[in-house]
Amino acid sequence: MSAEPNSSPLVEEPGGEPVRLPAGIRSLKELAERATGRPAEPVNEEDAGLAEPLAFPFAAIVGQQEMKLGLLLAVINPAVGGALLIGPRGTAKTTAVRGLVDLLPKVPRSLCFYGCLPEDVEQGGIDAVCPDCARKYAEGKPLAVLDRVRLVELPLNARLDDVLGQPDHRNPRRIRKGILAQADRNILYIDEVNLLQDEVADAILDAAAQGHYTVRRGALTATYRARFVLVGSMNPEEGPLRPQILDRFGLRLWVPGLKTPEERLEAYRRAQAYREHPHQFVAQYAEETAALQAEIQAARQRLSQVTISDEIASLGARWVSQLGIASLRAEITLFEAARALAAADARTEVTLDDLRQVVPLALRFRRSAFMQDYAAQREEEDQLLTKIIQQN
Repeated sequence: MSAEPNSSPLVEEPGGEPVRLPAGIRSLKELAERATGRPAEPVNEEDAGLAEPLAFPFAAIVGQQEMKLGLLLAVINPAVGGALLIGPRGTAKTTAVRGLVDLLPKVPRSLCFYGCLPEDVEQGGIDAVCPDCARKYAEGKPLAVLDRVRLVELPLNARLDDVLGQPDHRNPRRIRKGILAQADRNILYIDEVNLLQDEVADAILDAAAQGHYTVRRGALTATYRARFVLVGSMNPEEGPLRPQILDRFGLRLWVPGLKTPEERLEAYRRAQAYREHPHQFVAQYAEETAALQAEIQAARQRLSQVTISDEIASLGARWVSQLGIASLRAEITLFEAARALAAADARTEVTLDDLRQVVPLALRFRRSAFMQDYAAQREEEDQLLTKIIQQN
């Protein structure tokens, strides 16, 4: 997913005001930790804003530092490969993902039923958009507006046609966008990913890896962009996740229950305040939310300047080798997460401490006892074959 604003003049961009960080805050990590530690404030009893659904503020989630840090790294640097939240029920996994949307900068949103964007014309010519958008483009009218990033939640009962797309009943010669195309530049969230149908999971993972996908329905063919941040969650009690799916998630974030009575009580108080007076509760964390959004945007812009030395990269690769991890995605996630962490802390070079902080998030659940045993058996058999050849 790319959340940088489209510079094309054919995108309408509303004005905005700069956001300043709260006094004494130096980094995104520090901001998240400070917001978490602040108790909920009393609310005005006259507030009755229950009709409009508002996401629980990301900054108001009690504890769960690993989950929050991992999600922030995933949206700062899409090359991390998304995140998988693993933990028991009721530990704020879905709450955190829904609150993440309010922290992201706006992205171009098509004004067309078929999802045409200015970049379609720039890359594929005027024939790449529908006739209405071709006319609007020629007249200099906007094809898109800047809009907030959305959370696209995949239903567990989604069919493959729902995910990829199917012929449009309004125009049988076109394929209507599926959920994957709708998730472009957004966050695609799969709750209970371990219960997802295999064919649907495979299609999503392929699209996430390539950033686009092609759907064929008879004589119709269409290729759609699918640049999204993939976030999944699962409760291990409900069943395991296929190894090939697990390998495609970059960060693996352990989300346990809160440990201390004080944390649990504060979590209850915040949940109660949010249920009874959502607008005022959200307003209490508006400063932290705006500051986090500004920090994420700054980190994204700084990311291209962040480097990792050969010495630190070699050390990380040695750790991966010592763990017996076969997948090369381990190094990619490890180094890209470390770069995101450095960018979040306003630095342009990865330190050893950065690497150490992200190792558990990037490398856990990557070892395969089955593959290690399988490789050992193959080596033993090869040695036997070599011995027989040499004897004859």
